[in-house]
Amino acid sequence: MRTRRNFCEISPLTYFISKEKEIQKRHLQDLVRGTKFARATQEEKLPFPVYKHNSLIRRRLGNVDMQLQENKATNLALATAHMHGVLIRPGETFSVWKLVGRTSARKGYKEGLIVSKASTGKDIGGGLCQLSNLIHWMVLHSELTIVEHHHHDGVDLFPDFNRQVPFGTGTSISYNYVDYRVKNNTDSTYQLFVYVDDEYLRGELYSSKEPQHSYHIHTEDEFFSKEADGNIYRNGTVVRETVDKRSGNTVERQIIRTNHARILYDIAPEMVREV
Repeated sequence: MRTRRNFCEISPLTYFISKEKEIQKRHLQDLVRGTKFARATQEEKLPFPVYKHNSLIRRRLGNVDMQLQENKATNLALATAHMHGVLIRPGETFSVWKLVGRTSARKGYKEGLIVSKASTGKDIGGGLCQLSNLIHWMVLHSELTIVEHHHHDGVDLFPDFNRQVPFGTGTSISYNYVDYRVKNNTDSTYQLFVYVDDEYLRGELYSSKEPQHSYHIHTEDEFFSKEADGNIYRNGTVVRETVDKRSGNTVERQIIRTNHARILYDIAPEMVREV
């Protein structure tokens, strides 16, 4: 029996129409809701460092064309310029796409790697998920509230390569209806700096008030399992512990992600647990 295709799957034109519909719907939703977005920037840093993180730009990902990694470096440099030094004041919402805007070749963006439906491809502006990943990792070390976050759900596409953060803490973004958004529900102003150099995407988060807590994020019980469907899965629980800086005591323990992702690369048999 033939499976009925969605409208967006009929042709490139119907895909374009469907995507534009979602983009315009998001614009309308933001207008109706009256969300106050963070837009103001300043060069002077707020007084209290919250967290810093660096992410290697050019990473070898399986057999992916390294030219896409070079193009990603260009895309990241263009995108970070729109949010460098942005202030997230109390009550404001930070949005990647409200600051970066639509990516296009006319603006200088190049084809970069994208992940869609458990496979890789390329598109203009590809690779900006690395930017939202970095911001998300810093936000997890703060009191900011994540209000929109999308995962590359269900699959593990590439073997670890100098992994610095737990698997499952990544993000997926696509202009503009798949966004990464954070709201400041505190009484402090936060400030985000993001920029690139020859090797790294770099991020710094600051606050107008001294943070009272620090955060420890790690994976527990991580293992690979071969399951009844014959596939191998990556499992684990990502935990965030909130620590009172003054006493050193853990005041909260929160499970932020439970991973069960089918791996799409070869793995040594001795690393796999039968279930």
